[in-house]
Amino acid sequence: MTGRVGWLVVLLGLAGLVGVAAGSAVTAVEPIPGLPDAGVVVRAGLPVARLLLDLAAVATVGLCLLPMLVGFDRPRNAEPTMALARRAAVAASVVWAVAAVVALVLQTAELRASADVSFGAVADYVATVGAGKALVFVACLALVSAVLCGLAVRKGDAVPAELRAAVALFALLPLPVTGHATGWRWHDVTMISMELHVMAAAAWTGGLGAVVVLLAANRSLLARAVPRFSRLATVCVLVVGLSGVFNAVIELAPRFDLFATGYGIVVLLKLGCLVALGALGAHIRFRLLPGIRSHRRTALVTWAGAELAVMGLAFGLAVVLTRVPAA
Repeated sequence: MTGRVGWLVVLLGLAGLVGVAAGSAVTAVEPIPGLPDAGVVVRAGLPVARLLLDLAAVATVGLCLLPMLVGFDRPRNAEPTMALARRAAVAASVVWAVAAVVALVLQTAELRASADVSFGAVADYVATVGAGKALVFVACLALVSAVLCGLAVRKGDAVPAELRAAVALFALLPLPVTGHATGWRWHDVTMISMELHVMAAAAWTGGLGAVVVLLAANRSLLARAVPRFSRLATVCVLVVGLSGVFNAVIELAPRFDLFATGYGIVVLLKLGCLVALGALGAHIRFRLLPGIRSHRRTALVTWAGAELAVMGLAFGLAVVLTRVPAA
């Protein structure tokens, strides 16, 4: 299991970095002479910190959803795996909180155009900028998630999985509120659309990662979890696709020229990722799922690994979209 966990985590992370690099390349602009610059550490470190934040959030959500995917009617068979998932969720939640704090410091440095940031400067950023407040909320909620998952490590299902999953999903919401949609004409609708987009993407990616990493060696649990996850993934892909298209249309209106800006090109790249994910997911559902249900050996890890790589790429591109204007 250790080897599988290692290569899947590395694959997801590297794909995310490729997405950040690709998105940054197509949206790059020449620096304006005379304007202060925070430096290469801040410019390069901030997208990486945001990517780490997103991936840790995804991992936390997936690990908290896993008990519901496996079910609660065979606790003796599932408990060793669920205990491991709870411990992993604690670690992921802590990384999530730390990444939020690091992103907060780097965003303060970016605004001040200086890598020298004091506590007072961060406090001022939080007091005056919505994104700063959002990152503080995210860090606090991630710590709440860590505490709940830590209690679950000791008390098991006495701390309901539904509560842990709800807190993790709720912690996703502050950052979208401070994104592009805050300036859109249809503010309320676009806020809901963006939040649904983020939650569906996290549940889809995190659920797949948790199932593959923790259940692939246990065909009995896999046969129970994958059909449930397949239904969840179907809903998630529809929500992600519809909300993503809606958000892009509103953001790029009235011109809606996808090739005119770097933002539009990144949207096209994300759309390509969604199409690829749909194809990979369809293969797993229609070609591999019958064998999984029958407890037969399948190539699930290989195909799911490819799907996770594309998901990582999409998350990297999404990090770039949050940082560039559509115009």
